[in-house]
Amino acid sequence: MKVVLQRVSGARVEVEGNTIGEIGAGLLLLVGVGHEDTESDAAWMADKIGGLRIFEDETGKMNLSVKDTGGAILSVSQFTLFGDCRKGRRPNFMGAARPDAASALYDRFNDLLREAGLTVETGTFGAMMDVSLTNDGPVTLILDTKD
Repeated sequence: MKVVLQRVSGARVEVEGNTIGEIGAGLLLLVGVGHEDTESDAAWMADKIGGLRIFEDETGKMNLSVKDTGGAILSVSQFTLFGDCRKGRRPNFMGAARPDAASALYDRFNDLLREAGLTVETGTFGAMMDVSLTNDGPVTLILDTKD
């Protein structure tokens, strides 16, 4: 499972011109599910993200988590994180999980974040989406359960 995480002051996702998910301060997650990923990968990732101390405390040090700050999460499925560009000019997406398996694990991942007490908005799995964000910092991290 791969996640590109961005600390944001606001983010939203639209499908066909309609806003379907929107947050203020918090985290935008672009989430990719690989064909080898399991529920334990989703659990590890949800726990890691919920506890990452990447928000500033009163002294300006990154010492607070999204949960500590009361921030929200906008989670957007992103199979293209598994694009392999090493050969040729067109990415190979063979590492991405099949849509039915990916959708189930993506949903479980979001449920685990909610079970941890986080507010989670989502995009629509498999849809063409327009994602807008204001990166705060900027802070952008890449997480991979296979690293």
